[in-house]
Amino acid sequence: MRYAWAVSALGLLAAVGWARDAQGQSGSPAAVELKQNYPNPFNPATTIPFTLSADLFANGHRPKVSLKIYNVLAQLVAVPILQGSGEPLDEVELTCSSATQCAFSAYWDGNVRGTGQQAASGVYLYQLVVDGRRFTKKMIIMK
Repeated sequence: MRYAWAVSALGLLAAVGWARDAQGQSGSPAAVELKQNYPNPFNPATTIPFTLSADLFANGHRPKVSLKIYNVLAQLVAVPILQGSGEPLDEVELTCSSATQCAFSAYWDGNVRGTGQQAASGVYLYQLVVDGRRFTKKMIIMK
């Protein structure tokens, strides 16, 4: 029963994220774009690209960004690192000097957070949170 609840909760989480991703929340669908990880399926590592519109950085605002990976039981598996900085993408305030949009990418080595062990084959969800707005996609690890 516990697992059924977790799967249902994750399904709802994913549905809400996909709906928000599809319509955007700020009236500008391109303000945040979470892209598909590559390669997908992957083994052992993957890259997760995303773009943020320059509008999000207006008047010196630095959006808070998090990216987390969950398994199908809605358990946190990992927090990828921001490529170029090497810091975990957990409430990071990003900057952008572009006039239109800024491209970022995160890297996940395929290890379960805090264990150093490779994540099992299967479906995972990754969720980008930008100033409280959530965007979700799925990925596959295949060994």
